[in-house]
Amino acid sequence: MQERTADSSEAAPKFRPSKTTIAAPMLFAAAVCLLALSFPPHTSGNQENPVTAVSGESWIRHLKTSFSQTSMGRTWHLGPPPPAPGQEAPPWQLQINPSYPNQAIPLSGSDLYRLNCRGCHGELGHGAPPEIHSVIGPVQATSADATLERMKKAGQEMSRADANAIASESRKLLMKRLHDGGQHMPPPSLTDGEIPVLVAYLKELSDVPGAAAKQQTIKESAYRVGEHIVKSTCHVCHSATGTNPTPQQIFEGAIPPLSALSTRVGLPAFVRKVTSGAPIIMGTPPVQYRGRMPVFYYLTQDEANAAYMYLSAYPPKP
Repeated sequence: MQERTADSSEAAPKFRPSKTTIAAPMLFAAAVCLLALSFPPHTSGNQENPVTAVSGESWIRHLKTSFSQTSMGRTWHLGPPPPAPGQEAPPWQLQINPSYPNQAIPLSGSDLYRLNCRGCHGELGHGAPPEIHSVIGPVQATSADATLERMKKAGQEMSRADANAIASESRKLLMKRLHDGGQHMPPPSLTDGEIPVLVAYLKELSDVPGAAAKQQTIKESAYRVGEHIVKSTCHVCHSATGTNPTPQQIFEGAIPPLSALSTRVGLPAFVRKVTSGAPIIMGTPPVQYRGRMPVFYYLTQDEANAAYMYLSAYPPKP
């Protein structure tokens, strides 16, 4: 996680916040909570979808930038502001399913998009220009029927052969992006079994003719669910390993490594911060301020729990 919250008891050094100071972000950072101190035996679920530890530097460090300098950092959903003097923060309760970690979780293409893509590309796939492009146009181009329909609406003619050629080339480009990423897109950790499920939903999201009737699902372990979240969201801002920053460094914008997650914040506080947000408390006497970490409201508490389970069962690597 990144900063001390109201649920934490760790004392922080005395300092005063400024309007320009931000708490360490966690983008596409969501990960979460344990139901108990011990975990059920972990398995990889599908054999073709093995679970592996997150490793390496964060994506924004790879790009030599910061979250606050991106379009997402300027426009994404932030946590709630501190309550007004004399008022209390809205009530919140930890509600996770004890059996979730032991289930084979059915994931639709919509779920795979939500866990892997939504953090950057948004609910409707429009992205956050100029850094993050929309997925709609590239996906529509993979369909000859969609291309012919667009050309017809534009009052232009195109042969079926030309539309098929465009669709074939567009599919190759889409597959390359889903396997290798791009200049500003980290390589997804999707398998050959997951990609068709995701692509089917991308076509529905992009209004490709007939796509709604071709949706698919795949069953995954809870650890694989957590891996999706951590690698595609948390790892954008948080490096896998590194030095655990002090509270003062956190206040000044340092981003804690994923390997320090379990030592930085209590489990309920972490789930709350990730899924609904919570005011940040730092300083002596305690000072509340909003901070800059995004809130991943589209993740369930169970999914957040799965991300924390994954990080605990598969410790991050350098």
